[in-house]
Amino acid sequence: MTKTFEPLKFNIGGLNGISTKSIEEHLGLYAGYVKNFNGICELMGKLMADSEQNAIALSELQRRLSFEFGGMRLHEYYFKHLEGGPTPLTSGGALEQKMIEQFGSVDTTMKFIKNVGMMRGPGWSIMYYDAVSGNLMFGFSEEQHIGHFASLPIILALDVWEHTYILDYGAAGKGKYVDAFLANLNWQTCEKNFTEAQK
Repeated sequence: MTKTFEPLKFNIGGLNGISTKSIEEHLGLYAGYVKNFNGICELMGKLMADSEQNAIALSELQRRLSFEFGGMRLHEYYFKHLEGGPTPLTSGGALEQKMIEQFGSVDTTMKFIKNVGMMRGPGWSIMYYDAVSGNLMFGFSEEQHIGHFASLPIILALDVWEHTYILDYGAAGKGKYVDAFLANLNWQTCEKNFTEAQK
């Protein structure tokens, strides 16, 4: 039987450029992913009693399952990035050194994150780490279960679906929102992810 998940609680204080109302609504969407994932797992368990008769329904639910799970997990990365207030990247730390080694500077690395985030359409700008090549990699996941680099751990997850910025900045405000997110980012969460990815 699949474990039932509960929405995580996040300690997010006041943010600069991202309103409390926007975060509250966003957390509600996250809770919906958790609820939907649990509901689909429960329904699939029931339909498996006659898997041949319910084959079509099970196939469609299986496709939906990864979408809900991706929404759940990526939002958990995202909201953890906003806990504890903005915290700078550790000067001389392993993640900063990797950025400089690979891209020449932290600023250039940030341009990759922003450029992916500014691609047309909703989705996620994600920075991964590939331990095999020793490279940081950037990807765009259009529907949170599509477009990922298989097996690569996530270092930073930036949600760029419209619901993240439309309340504060309107339909054309993605760029201002991306800047606000990065200004509020607790880099310690990314550094922790990077340390764990190297194990």
